[in-house]
Amino acid sequence: MAHECISVFDIFKIGVGPSSSHTLGPWRAAMRFLHELEAERQLSDITHVTVLLYGSLAKTGYGHGTDVAVQLGLAGDDPVTFDVNNITPKINDIRRTKKLVLAGKHEIDFDPVTDIDFLYEESLPFHPNALTFLVTFNNGDQTASTYYSIGGGFVVKEGEGNAGGQQVDLPFPIDTARQLLQWCIKTGYSISEVVMENELAWRSEEATRKGVMNIWEVMKACIYRGSHTSGELPGGLKVARRAAALNTRLLKGRTYNDYDSWVKAIREGGSHFAYTLDWVSCFALAVNEENASFGRVVTAPTNGAAGVIPAVLQYYITFCDGYEEDKIMRFVLTASEIGSIFKKRSTISAAMGGCQAEIGVSSAMAAAALTECLGGSQRQVLMAAEIAMEHHLGLTCDPIGGLVQVPCIERNTMGAIKAITASQLALQSNPELAKVSLDAVVKTMWDTAQDMNSKYKETSDGGLAVNIPISLPEC
Repeated sequence: MAHECISVFDIFKIGVGPSSSHTLGPWRAAMRFLHELEAERQLSDITHVTVLLYGSLAKTGYGHGTDVAVQLGLAGDDPVTFDVNNITPKINDIRRTKKLVLAGKHEIDFDPVTDIDFLYEESLPFHPNALTFLVTFNNGDQTASTYYSIGGGFVVKEGEGNAGGQQVDLPFPIDTARQLLQWCIKTGYSISEVVMENELAWRSEEATRKGVMNIWEVMKACIYRGSHTSGELPGGLKVARRAAALNTRLLKGRTYNDYDSWVKAIREGGSHFAYTLDWVSCFALAVNEENASFGRVVTAPTNGAAGVIPAVLQYYITFCDGYEEDKIMRFVLTASEIGSIFKKRSTISAAMGGCQAEIGVSSAMAAAALTECLGGSQRQVLMAAEIAMEHHLGLTCDPIGGLVQVPCIERNTMGAIKAITASQLALQSNPELAKVSLDAVVKTMWDTAQDMNSKYKETSDGGLAVNIPISLPEC
């Protein structure tokens, strides 16, 4: 049986907000499309490109910046390195000049108003997040390429199937929590040690460590930046940023000019329940307010849920003495494996499974990671993940105005708090007496996703999205 191979760097990707499936995925699809096309034809032969957005990508595309993402992808800009401060000027320039330079090499006429087509009533059967690139060449030839953004920034081309990472020979192939536990029992390894051994199939331990710590550096910068930025979120809902005000109130107006001084001050404030709770909320709010502002974030495992894992990791660092490279490594590696199991056996796409697939999965990942780092057994780690997901089952995705703001931002605070609670419960429990396994809850999540009405799957056709009266500016 072939096992899907998913690396820690497939689950955790550096990118740009506000959505991994609606922003990062289409961005990468556009880049991949040009790369594959360039292998067969000269870009200079292209005279016209039209982008068709289907299903969920159409219905919430404007609010999620899908149109922005495909333009930047077609321009050859990399979401990992592109200066987020240049997004608005570049998009405005394309709209004003009606010109786009493909891959930074070949200029074509391109009007985003007419050349990006939002097909609100059409959906392709493989996945709700589909986009097609139609190309016309100077000799009259035409070609079409369809891609699917299947969640978490993963992209597959028509006909490839539901695959993620590249295929390698893993020493410990894992598709289920049961298999993961069996490898742990057989080797005596912790979950993070099993994951590290598998990562060696892709790269050296040194390279993995460097990459994971870079992931943490981006998370850390995002938390700090979001906790010190006030104002209003873009998009027309006029949502006020709250993390900075909460940060100021908790620190009683004191300011700190660097991350380490800031964390030291937070730690010195104590660790009583209400104080800790407020800071976890602040950390999560900070990340997702940055995400909503087209800021640089880490997909963990999605952008809409990008605040949960950084908030719980920051909690561990701040209040549990976790500020050491080895401890951060254990946290991220453990979290990635839980996310991988959910992706393989269920989904991490809100368009397929509702918000249980995003906030629920991220909360399960964070709960497992925290439990391992606090000394829990392998069974307790899996139990923590199960508890966290069990209490997110059925959570719908109903973003108001198609924006990743309400209720998405607050849901990250709830997911983080639930993860910490799940970890505490697992650490104080005997997992041998547990009635529900992680594999059972993964299957239940998928069954629930199958039964869930499509209007609750990132379409803004149901729930809060239709019960909260709003008036957004014309796109």
